[in-house]
Amino acid sequence: MQALEEQLAHLTRTVEELSDVVARQDVELQILKRRVQMLLEREADRETAGSGGVVIGDERPPHY
Repeated sequence: MQALEEQLAHLTRTVEELSDVVARQDVELQILKRRVQMLLEREADRETAGSGGVVIGDERPPHY
């Protein structure tokens, strides 16, 4: 019986530690999502201002 209690205590601690890791990763993921969105918006503004129109993905650069 004591072995089962020890194993349960170990598993409980492991679950709590993993829960903390997941919570930290969720916060970090939200921060990264906001940063990526900001970068996408900034790049879209830059492309619109610089080219004066829509940028086509397969358009060759001007040096070709």
